[in-house]
Amino acid sequence: MEKQIFDCTLVPAGLLLMAAYHIYLLYCVRNHPTRTVIGVNAFNRRFWVAAMMEDVSKNGVLAVQTLRNNIMASTVLASTAIMLSSVMAALMSSRNGDRSFGVVFGDKTALGISIKYLSILCCFLCSFLLNVQSIRYYSHASILINVPFKKMSLSPHSHHLTAEYVGATINRGSYFWSLGLRAFYFSCPLFLWLFGPIPMFLSCLLLLSMLYFLDFTFQSTWLSAASSDSKDNHHNNGDGGSLMV
Repeated sequence: MEKQIFDCTLVPAGLLLMAAYHIYLLYCVRNHPTRTVIGVNAFNRRFWVAAMMEDVSKNGVLAVQTLRNNIMASTVLASTAIMLSSVMAALMSSRNGDRSFGVVFGDKTALGISIKYLSILCCFLCSFLLNVQSIRYYSHASILINVPFKKMSLSPHSHHLTAEYVGATINRGSYFWSLGLRAFYFSCPLFLWLFGPIPMFLSCLLLLSMLYFLDFTFQSTWLSAASSDSKDNHHNNGDGGSLMV
């Protein structure tokens, strides 16, 4: 009973820390995107899409090859996730009696071991589904980025609207890919949970410290300068912009 107390305290504490960190990360991405790598990359992807669609005949091959590389990365993660899900399902179905490890410190009951295996299985299944959605959006974007917008309409807003939509599509694919990769990260504490709640809690702390340096950027001055320059240019060209509207 004393060993099960650690599972009832350390495991929820580790999960709560992970949830609190990602809520804070979501808040920063929504309100202070230039402080996060996700926000900075989202801005850069929109600029890249606009640059690629300036001259489709010259940049179309480069754009498609770049998106194809992203599709291949998502495909590798999706294939790995579904393979590991099959392995975990096989371990759950072929388990005879108590399959707890000798170094385990914590809950060794059959129900506890089954919950651990099921948690890892659900984590890999979520990663598979997220990466499949990433492939879906990248596949759509590979076609949309080569749309001849100049022949579709003579409106001065046609390029802007098309580039914004394609950029949003690519960003959605990247968001799903990041979530799928994050599910792989989250599987590490769940694996260590098989050896007990203490390794799981320590791995959560280590993972959070690593994700903090991966998710937040400390060199966003160039983006702030670029934003101020674009605002100055927009202010100087305000009369011309009002005529186009």
